[in-house]
Amino acid sequence: MKANVLEAPDKPITWKEVETPMLAPGEVLVKIKAAGLNRRDYWIAIGKYAGLKYPVILGSDGAGIVTEVGEGVDTAWLNKEVVIHPGSNWGDDDNFQGKDFKILGLPDDGTFAEYVKVAVGQLYDKPAYLNWEQAAAFPLAGVTAYRALFVKAKIKKGDTVLISGVGGGTGAFALQWAVAAGCRVFVTSGTGEKIELARQLGALAGVNYKAQDWAEELLHLSGGFDVIIDSALGEGFAKFPDLCKPGGRIVFFGGTAGDMPAINGRKIFWKQLQILGTTMGTAADFKAMLNFMGDNQVIPVIDEVFPCRPQRRLLKR
Repeated sequence: MKANVLEAPDKPITWKEVETPMLAPGEVLVKIKAAGLNRRDYWIAIGKYAGLKYPVILGSDGAGIVTEVGEGVDTAWLNKEVVIHPGSNWGDDDNFQGKDFKILGLPDDGTFAEYVKVAVGQLYDKPAYLNWEQAAAFPLAGVTAYRALFVKAKIKKGDTVLISGVGGGTGAFALQWAVAAGCRVFVTSGTGEKIELARQLGALAGVNYKAQDWAEELLHLSGGFDVIIDSALGEGFAKFPDLCKPGGRIVFFGGTAGDMPAINGRKIFWKQLQILGTTMGTAADFKAMLNFMGDNQVIPVIDEVFPCRPQRRLLKR
């Protein structure tokens, strides 16, 4: 088969001939119809990610057709249209991933190839209402946002929610999930264009986090937040306790803007706030997300579609 192979962070990704994966018991081979490009792939490609190894085939998200099954796998999976849960080996405790947890695309070869092998437990039926590109767009970012909102923050209809940095993939899905759940949603972004798109997707209002008074403006517009979802940390994180209503939950899953700043802890205990970290999601989270998507007919937002080779496509969200 052919695949996009990253030989080293100082070399370009190359479309080249590689061996088709050999299946172990419990594994399946999926012919990839579309793959999703994540920020994770970018950080690996420039050598700034934990557990790097080379060569590697990147790609955590993918949708395709099962063409081969390994020993012990029900042959009913053959020729099924599927989406792949990128996480595997979560562990025994739903509250946190175990030491054997891993994400497709590093350390195991990923979806930027004609075929990928995965454990059969990572397969789910492709939602019939989605095309291939849409089906490949949501797994990693979608389950991360779903767990942050529903498992960690425990959102409910009518909650006022802030999505900080809505322009990224996780931010966009958090917006779509929260709107579909019946929440009052506000956003921040660094551009007016992304804020306008968020409004079109159901956000009530948004502010530019580059403005000096962004937090004060948000508080005025919203009246305070039950839930804040963040994927960046950085100095702006210190404003979140002021924006929370009593009992508010702040959930974060990234640190691209820096480390956690100094925070006035008195506001946290007096307002009974919670600051919660999260990463990816369990198999149960992924299944619940698929059910939620189907019930609400949520369609992922795709920024760009471009060819990996003829008839093969990667997505940028």
